[in-house]
Amino acid sequence: MMFCIKKVLATLFLIGFTGNILRAQISPPGLGDTKTALWTAFGIKRQLDSLGKKQALSYIAIGRKSNPDDYNALSKQAIFVLNHEVYHSFAPHQQYSYAVSYRRQPQYEGSTPYEKENTEQEFRIYGRYAYTFDLGKKWKLKNTVRQEFRKFFAADFSKVEEDFQLRTRIKSQLTYTVSPKNNQKLAVSAEALFSLSHLNGPDTQWESFGYREMRITAYYMFDIPHSPFTVDIGYMNNLIKDSRSIHRGGVHYVAVDLIWNIPFSR
Repeated sequence: MMFCIKKVLATLFLIGFTGNILRAQISPPGLGDTKTALWTAFGIKRQLDSLGKKQALSYIAIGRKSNPDDYNALSKQAIFVLNHEVYHSFAPHQQYSYAVSYRRQPQYEGSTPYEKENTEQEFRIYGRYAYTFDLGKKWKLKNTVRQEFRKFFAADFSKVEEDFQLRTRIKSQLTYTVSPKNNQKLAVSAEALFSLSHLNGPDTQWESFGYREMRITAYYMFDIPHSPFTVDIGYMNNLIKDSRSIHRGGVHYVAVDLIWNIPFSR
């Protein structure tokens, strides 16, 4: 009997501990030069050790987007994503992670009626380092550097215009604890993206390294009462350099994530 009580208490503790250590929304990817987009994801978050220092987040997600000249975010299929990331909180306030990802993204013509041209595949690996500052009891500031390698193929694995890309992402996120009830939090962030690409073609060449886009997000996060699930509801504004959308205030995203939290179990 005592063993069962201890096991239940340990499970509840780990669920709560997971929410505090790894409380990161599944932010939308860039879906190109459009007006509006919708991003939905389902993730499974697991504790990998009894101390709560190692976690894994796996998710499946889809995105839809509007045509360049309307605001119907459900108009076209935009992306399909499979992602797996492992996190390690190796020191107070410090965390690193590494991940693999597969993405499948339809490409559309640039003029009306915006018919589908082809499908592009992407295989991605990346690493991330984060440092979190405690700003009082309710505020946290998390600064992150993420380095990515992205390799691109057509649907039949033939070459596409962009061979591969090295991309650096720098992000700051400010999180406010609204209430301990249901672990309610608000988070706002800004992320700048810089990249260097290698292009296929008759004469292979490199693009110059430089700033490409800015992503600004706002999220409300909470736990569903009496369940292991967390919901994230957010908005993202994607400002793409030299795009048509940047003259209209960027691309506007609505994002919804559902995450299933699984405690550590031997």
